[in-house]
Amino acid sequence: MTRQIRIRLIAFAVLSALGLTYVGANYLGIVDRMLGRGYTVDVILPSSGGIYEGAEVTYRGVKIGKVEKMTVDRDGLRVRVGLQDEARVPASSDVRVDNMSAVGEQFISFEPTSKSGPMLKDGSTIRGTMESLPVGEDVLLQHLSAFVSDLDSDDVNVVVKELGTMFQDNATPLRSMVDSAQAFIAEAQANQTQTISLLRDAETVLETQTDRSDDIRSALDDLAKFTETLADADDDIETILDDAEPAVQEVELLVRTLRASLPSFLTYMVRVSDVLDARLPALEQLLVTFPRLIAAGPSALIFDHSGQGYGRVNLNLNFDPPACTEGYLPPGQWRTTMDETFLPYYPAQCKSGPPINMRGMNYAPKPTDWKSSLTGGTP
Repeated sequence: MTRQIRIRLIAFAVLSALGLTYVGANYLGIVDRMLGRGYTVDVILPSSGGIYEGAEVTYRGVKIGKVEKMTVDRDGLRVRVGLQDEARVPASSDVRVDNMSAVGEQFISFEPTSKSGPMLKDGSTIRGTMESLPVGEDVLLQHLSAFVSDLDSDDVNVVVKELGTMFQDNATPLRSMVDSAQAFIAEAQANQTQTISLLRDAETVLETQTDRSDDIRSALDDLAKFTETLADADDDIETILDDAEPAVQEVELLVRTLRASLPSFLTYMVRVSDVLDARLPALEQLLVTFPRLIAAGPSALIFDHSGQGYGRVNLNLNFDPPACTEGYLPPGQWRTTMDETFLPYYPAQCKSGPPINMRGMNYAPKPTDWKSSLTGGTP
């Protein structure tokens, strides 16, 4: 072995020893104490909760130090933790002992309640309560044992049997359901923009329904009352439905019978309705005058010399004064009653003047379209 190789091996051994010494001293906190780095804070706990020296200390899930020492005093368990210089922890933070995994490995976690100070500093003390400690395995097992003891074995057997019945021979539908759910999620991810837009629009719809909740509730109440009314009238509705079929058949037979004459009848009825519509003022006047004539009926009651009464109603055709003829077509141009063609009859009117009996449409309330009738329009 040459001299250079021996020197290299000695240098490697020295550097390895120094590195291991530094790593060990840094892990034990000796380097920080020697260099004056970091600061220490005391955490007072009612019991350890499984915490140990060398355990991690976190703030918002980030490691900021470790447990350096644990002592018991009159206040409880005093846990001294060393924190890094850059760690800024509000003094109002809650402190907890949490489990890093299901098998244990506890650590101390600071959970801030606000971002504002004051901050913890070297020598500060923060206190925890029983709620700061995790549930022990013994307590958990006791609670689990108590829960199992309270269960009825027969009911558990029924539940297990029903679960077995539910999942028996359903592997293919369950697999199809899972595959469909995965395909739906993949499709939603592929159409993320449209999915987000759909969710936003759904929020608008839900907010609108919330704003109209009173109206929706009122409509549902009315619907419930309507259905209750239908349920109460179930017998009557069944009777109507049973009797409706013969009535419909009769109506259908009537329509078939009148198929040839009904269209022309309806056509003429349309014309009659047009005429009546145009003369609504005159019809209203007739309906006003007719009750007065009926009311005058008792005046026709006449008593004879024996006191017996009898009625007499006469319908007289008034020839004195004579009827008005000037302003109308002469008798030689009158059409027969069988002629159904339309001819404008305005401006036919009585032009004789008093004392001639001035009758006719000219002295009745004017039709609503009498101006268009003067120009030859359909009355």
